[in-house]
Amino acid sequence: MPYVAPANNGTTGSAALNYATEYSRALSQAWPYVLNFGALYATPNNNRYRWVNAKTIEIPSISTTGRVDANRDTVAFAQRNYENAWETKTLTNQRKWSTLVHPMDIDQTNMVTTIANITQVFNETQKFPEMDAYTISKLYHDWTTSIAGDSAHGAYTGKTASTTTLTETSILGEFDDMMLEMDNHMVPPNGRILYVTNEVKTMLKNAQIDANNTLGRSISVESGPNAIDRRISRLDEVQVIGVPATLMKTLYDFTAGWTPSANAAQINMMLIHPLAVITPVSYTFSRLDAPNALSEGKYVYYEESFEDVFILNKKADAIQFNITAAATTTTTQ
Repeated sequence: MPYVAPANNGTTGSAALNYATEYSRALSQAWPYVLNFGALYATPNNNRYRWVNAKTIEIPSISTTGRVDANRDTVAFAQRNYENAWETKTLTNQRKWSTLVHPMDIDQTNMVTTIANITQVFNETQKFPEMDAYTISKLYHDWTTSIAGDSAHGAYTGKTASTTTLTETSILGEFDDMMLEMDNHMVPPNGRILYVTNEVKTMLKNAQIDANNTLGRSISVESGPNAIDRRISRLDEVQVIGVPATLMKTLYDFTAGWTPSANAAQINMMLIHPLAVITPVSYTFSRLDAPNALSEGKYVYYEESFEDVFILNKKADAIQFNITAAATTTTTQ
């Protein structure tokens, strides 16, 4: 994703340029469209927290009592019937990237454009897939991990993912079970998103109500008499988004970039409402320095950020997972 930067005068002695504001703005505009889980980065919850310090946020929550009987003959004493609490979350995902660019490799008058092209490739092939991998694995970790304490400050009992094997005859029943679980916890029906691997999305195209009946679907021939559109974009009122299976794992190694862990389970389906999560991103530094003696005459680009993904503990029922456990390897002596 290229960013828009101020014009450079092309001299190696020019002042260092800080692109943090422009770069952050361009990325935030791109995320809903280039990230597989971009809708989660557009959650309204991102306007509902306050920064405590550079890496800690507080999320407000309010609870009230229920109604009681009234009568016409007495006056009850007024009292406060609500509680306000703050759920604290600490960002831990601090990442950085840098590169050198030799002036002989580029025309200095096009320096900004060249850096933009480099960062565009970096974003599309490295940063954005890594953010997707972190998002899904962090959500799964937090969803399944208990938090001690009291309910007012985020105490939480971890949940268990479904391991039902998905087939063309079982997948709709599994989807219905996920939807029923959300319905019973009063999760809003509008806005739910079903993230599935591309293999599962293909399975949905061939889903069967039972062993003999194929799922009914509408066929569009609007683009021509010989064109048939079999895409599955919605199931009931739920948007369906296909994601590469490599970006739907429960565990990754983020030592350098992102790599699925050998013992990671495969996430087949995640049904989620964006109101269940919060995705704060804080770009703390993004800068391009002109060539100097310390850089041995090369341009230096460096960026660093805090970003993280959190579940609102009281809304964890607005998330459901179906997984396939990692295969175990048996070693014979």
